[in-house]
Amino acid sequence: MQQIVRSFSMAFNHLPKYYRFIVWLLTIIIFIFLVWRPCIYSLILESFIGNIITIEDYQLCKIKSEVSKPVDQSNLKNKENFPKVPKDKLDKHVEREVGIHKYIISTGDTISSIFTQYSIDIADIAILIRKNPTLRHLKIGQSLSWILTSDGNLKRLIWNVSRYETRTFDRIKGGFKESINNITGKWQNMIITGQLNGSFIISASAAGLTGSDINAVIEALQWQLDFRKLHKGDRFSVLISRKIFNGKSTKSQLLGVRLHSSGKDYYAFRADDGKFYNRDAAGLVRGFMRFPTVKQFRVSSNFNLKRLNPVTGVISPHRGVDFAVPIGTPLLAVGDGEVIVSKRDNTAGNYVTIRHGRQYITRYMHLKKLFVKPGQKVKRGDRIALSGNTGRSTGPHLHYELWINHKAVNPLTAKLPDIESLTGRDRTEYLAHVKQILPQLQLN
Repeated sequence: MQQIVRSFSMAFNHLPKYYRFIVWLLTIIIFIFLVWRPCIYSLILESFIGNIITIEDYQLCKIKSEVSKPVDQSNLKNKENFPKVPKDKLDKHVEREVGIHKYIISTGDTISSIFTQYSIDIADIAILIRKNPTLRHLKIGQSLSWILTSDGNLKRLIWNVSRYETRTFDRIKGGFKESINNITGKWQNMIITGQLNGSFIISASAAGLTGSDINAVIEALQWQLDFRKLHKGDRFSVLISRKIFNGKSTKSQLLGVRLHSSGKDYYAFRADDGKFYNRDAAGLVRGFMRFPTVKQFRVSSNFNLKRLNPVTGVISPHRGVDFAVPIGTPLLAVGDGEVIVSKRDNTAGNYVTIRHGRQYITRYMHLKKLFVKPGQKVKRGDRIALSGNTGRSTGPHLHYELWINHKAVNPLTAKLPDIESLTGRDRTEYLAHVKQILPQLQLN
């Protein structure tokens, strides 16, 4: 060791004076950087957000983030008092299959990556793949749906391979049993038109759309308009493909829709990838940011729907992620949406809930100061609050949740909606398809 130090010293002394000065300067800078860890950081959002946030007016650092010890749902004695994700009349009337999760396969998806974001046991995934290797060959546009047991384990997986084949994997002792259902019958396309006389759900049902058809229309157009704010006299035309067997409709798929409201037409057409695009092949989904802050902070408590209470041994789900952020850190809306809750709660403290379209909801808790009100529209990157330590909490932190179809998912691993557009051959084929469908969507 002494020999190494002596060699280094000799090499340093033989350096020109200018270079020795540079080495000393860099050493001092590194030392200062390691010792001095500022709590205040300057926030300048990227150009796509378009806002500059100054934070000099706020007291950002009352204690270091490292001492944060968050308290969340799993630690509460009265968990029933924890605020629930609110639903509106549209949610309550739209027909949904209770307890069933649905997912459309996109580029890069695997059975493992999909289930991981929903905290499904990795052991179940391994057993499924090992005994059913065909699940390694998922294709874009196919869909999966699954049912979980009361303790969050996989009970049944349904893989819609095509319009004519469905594979079901049911849990049995020691693994899963596969059954293949080849759907017989004939697919028929039909146009259903109507006019609003009351709510969209009532009017669409009266015109002949089923509950699942109505849900598909709402999800296809959710980023373009608010179905709660349609007007009497608004008109719609829907192209549905239905599977007819023994004279009865057994399955249906939305192909295209046109809705006329306030003098404007809104369109959505299904592409081969299972997603909906507008007349020009541009995606309808609004993109999300991964984190509600510009800077990434340490995760102090991760998402875990199966977390056991170390004292009681009872499963106490943690439906969000806790970030150890200093008090006063600006929090941003991760996507375009509408504020549906902005208030004080004894447990969650000051908190904000934002609805993004009809499928996504985000929640931000234990805040110091709120900048938004219920009913307010926000854009991705808008400042909505300052982080804090309010409610039932033992240290400054942000509790952040992401819900899809009223089911909590892991915000760190969930596949977020992204702005997409079709290109190349896919776009050409799509536009040719739209050209055939468009004349059929006539309004009465």
